[in-house]
Amino acid sequence: MCADTTETAEKHDYKSTLNLPKTDFPMRAGLPKREPEWLKRWEEIGVYDRLREKALARTGEDGKPVRESFVLHDGPPYANGNLHIGHALNKTIKDIIVRSHQMMGFDSRYVPGWDCHGLPIEWKIEEQYRKDGKNKDEVPINAFRAECRKFADHWVGVQREEFKRLGVTGNWGEPYLTMDFHAERVIAEEFMKFLMNGTLYQGSKPVMWSPVEQTALAEAEVEYHDKESFTIWVKFRVETGDDPTVVPDLSTLTEAEMRRRELMNAYVVIWTTTPWTMPSNKAVVYGSDISYGLYEITGRPEDCWARIGDRYLLADNMAADVLGRARLDETMYRRLRDVDTAEFEGLRLSHPLSGQDGAEGEWDDLRDFRAAEFVTDTEGTGFVHCAPSHGMEEYELYRDLNMLQEVITYNVTDEGMFREDLPFFGGTYILNRKGKEGDANAAVINKLAEVGGLLARGKIKHSYPHSWRSKAPVIYRNTPQWFAAIDKEMAVGADRFTIRERALSEIDKVNWTPKSGRNRLYSMMQARPDWVLSRQRAWGVPLTCFTKKGALPTDDDFLLRNEEVNARIVEAFEAEGADAWYEEGAKERFLGNVVNPDDYDQVMDILDVWFDSGSTHAFTLRDRADGTEDGIADVYMEGTDQHRGWFHSSLLQSVGTTGHAPYRNVVTHGFTLDAKGMKMSKSIGNTIVPEKIVQQYGADVLRLWVAQTDYTADQRIGDEILKGVADSYRRLRNTMRYMLGSLSDFTEADRVQPAEMPELERWVLHRLAELDQEVRARYARFDFQGVWQAVFTFATLDLSAFYFDIRKDALYCDGDTLARRSARTVLDLLFHRLSTWLAPILVFTMEEVWLDRFPEPGSSVHLQDFPDTPRDWLAPDLAERWSGVRAARRVVTAALEVERTGKVIGASLEAAPVVYVSDDTLRLTLEALPFEDICITSQISIAAGAGPEGAFTLPEVPGVAVVFARAEGEKCARCWKILPDVGSHAAPGVCGRCDSAVA
Repeated sequence: MCADTTETAEKHDYKSTLNLPKTDFPMRAGLPKREPEWLKRWEEIGVYDRLREKALARTGEDGKPVRESFVLHDGPPYANGNLHIGHALNKTIKDIIVRSHQMMGFDSRYVPGWDCHGLPIEWKIEEQYRKDGKNKDEVPINAFRAECRKFADHWVGVQREEFKRLGVTGNWGEPYLTMDFHAERVIAEEFMKFLMNGTLYQGSKPVMWSPVEQTALAEAEVEYHDKESFTIWVKFRVETGDDPTVVPDLSTLTEAEMRRRELMNAYVVIWTTTPWTMPSNKAVVYGSDISYGLYEITGRPEDCWARIGDRYLLADNMAADVLGRARLDETMYRRLRDVDTAEFEGLRLSHPLSGQDGAEGEWDDLRDFRAAEFVTDTEGTGFVHCAPSHGMEEYELYRDLNMLQEVITYNVTDEGMFREDLPFFGGTYILNRKGKEGDANAAVINKLAEVGGLLARGKIKHSYPHSWRSKAPVIYRNTPQWFAAIDKEMAVGADRFTIRERALSEIDKVNWTPKSGRNRLYSMMQARPDWVLSRQRAWGVPLTCFTKKGALPTDDDFLLRNEEVNARIVEAFEAEGADAWYEEGAKERFLGNVVNPDDYDQVMDILDVWFDSGSTHAFTLRDRADGTEDGIADVYMEGTDQHRGWFHSSLLQSVGTTGHAPYRNVVTHGFTLDAKGMKMSKSIGNTIVPEKIVQQYGADVLRLWVAQTDYTADQRIGDEILKGVADSYRRLRNTMRYMLGSLSDFTEADRVQPAEMPELERWVLHRLAELDQEVRARYARFDFQGVWQAVFTFATLDLSAFYFDIRKDALYCDGDTLARRSARTVLDLLFHRLSTWLAPILVFTMEEVWLDRFPEPGSSVHLQDFPDTPRDWLAPDLAERWSGVRAARRVVTAALEVERTGKVIGASLEAAPVVYVSDDTLRLTLEALPFEDICITSQISIAAGAGPEGAFTLPEVPGVAVVFARAEGEKCARCWKILPDVGSHAAPGVCGRCDSAVA
């Protein structure tokens, strides 16, 4: 280049002639401040309602909507506090499901809901009453219920705004609430179906009982925590059960009878971790296939409850452990002989408190002694103490023997206290009012020790049921409750089945994500007992039934089953809510002129809140215009704990009233842990509040964390994890910003048809077509992690690191060329797909992206569908060819990086490498392409063969070698390529391509 040309080039400003990106889209997102603006805009333009109108407006030739219905039924959160991170995870997953299906062409509807009844709210009002010195029992029940309703309503409002702030879409103006009058009417109506089909019954059996909350609990309301319990080994003296006044003639007894008599006055030893159940003992059971022995004490240490000469019946596997607990080593006892369980037949046992002064005969009856299948010799003593009022296995054993009347006790009150008139222990508490250890266990242990009934004592730390709400331990307690029988045949229409059988068959008709959810619920349904429907509280829907005075629960006329009475109740509930049940004169109002009200008692228990939430399908899916035609949801989605909760109760309730499951798909997520994998706890101080994440990063980063994680397992969250998510977000944001800048003045006149495009653009279209199929398939499978990984990998590796890197030169420096117009056409196609594919995840950011191009009033990315992507864009042969091109490019860029690191060159445009290619097909492909543009060099040469010794190679790309050479010529002042023709054109200091562009 001559001096004059160089001087002219230096003076000429070519920057203004470049097609540099133009966009106001900021690099810094500022999400915490800007997201509320989009929320406000969506509300103003009514995005959710416009989508519903759009669906209704379009019908096919058959008159049916073009868009197929898709409904996710919301598992109701509880309305009693601010959101925690689990809420954010849960609602974001639901929102991604709803939005993605809408954009895949469905009419995707979502009605948010709340669980408003139940103990936690009632407990809060009681706490306030105690603080104010008020007595709940002195307040009219409907006044108390009004306080509960007000409390729930407040938190519904708070949580609704918090959910909306997370970008969750839905019919927020018309949510469903279990405390709405219509909902309370339907819940009662659904309960009456159990009443009328004969599955409802009143029974008295052991249920999990919370003394703190004074109500029965379902398994779903219980969680297990470690608890330290007293443990005791108790002696029951063996009795033959014969008349003690009759002296047998020993000479007439058989050897078996003699061996049996030899057991008289020996002791059967039991072990229990619930000493408080000993006053309710009615039997001891053994295992018919366990090896037992008779052990005699021959010596003892000073501090020991065993006495020399005592004989104990013990399972051989546990004898050493038991006697060791009594401080006896192996030199202090001997095994006298084997004991066949046939010898136990006809024996009875005396309770250790039998015959004690002051016992008033409470424990004088001999205790039953028989075999039971649930006894093992792997723990305890090989014998199990039975208090059927406080243990389900024992209860079922004696129920099946028709002996319940003989063994059921009522020693424990609602407060968890022994009845006042129980000798020795009356008025003592198993648990105190705060759920801590009461004085009953100590009283029982001390009394047993006093009368010589103990062999040993100790403590054990074990997993123990606690109330999910109060966090206090629970007890098993026999109490009259209302149950739904799940093994009794019933009818729905002409169909006859048991609830358990039908529930198990329906489980296999449902699609489970993950698949393990099916096995979890199936095994629970196989083993579960009858459903306890009743709770002894005030805030909820009552069990709307009446019992006949003087009748027994087993009598056919015990329950009033009358359609006219039922109709009166539901009519009142629809107009006034469930409070109508508690109004003065309610019984007469509902029964008058149908039956004599004086002949019946009104049941005042309330329904288990799981029945409430299990019934939500009936008044949300069935009764609403935005529900479903068949009352079945496309998706139920909750945490894994809901296999025993909402999924479970919904299945039981729906099968019991309709004969089918209320869902087609069930999706579950795991629990959210801290960064170290620990469960979050306020006491530990490791909780993360969604509000703080939103304030620091914005809701989109929180949503992206949800999408990045495998939500089907437990997931972790913490500061470093969120920083990583924010970094991924920034990289994606920059990709979108690059496209916006390059499309600033794109018009339809610039569009190029795929057939006319260069191969590189057609390869991008192929990848788009592949990705379109993958994105749709993964969204349909609720696999958002897969969606994000696929799109993000494409955006960062295929686009930013490859396609954009290559086409930046043509976009910036070309004039009106086919390459530039093709690239911009592809960018437009990319824009419409990336912005919509990611809109269900990054709801705010993709709206910002969309509005940057389409700022018209009423415009929104969330009103769009995923664009149809032509299948003829798929070009597998071209893709395979470009796989080789990309591999060869990697070798070139790696070779140039060596030169750049060694400071031989400063940029790749200073190079003109020679690329040796052994494979003729690949070599011809590279020769047919502008491979120098693909490698971002000024010049490149393609040569056949393996290349000279010392040429640069990569082991993973065999057959390609690179020899470095510098580019020849001068540097173009506009595009910076080094070319021989620079300076030989009209525009000073530029190459031919730039000269044309400038002209």
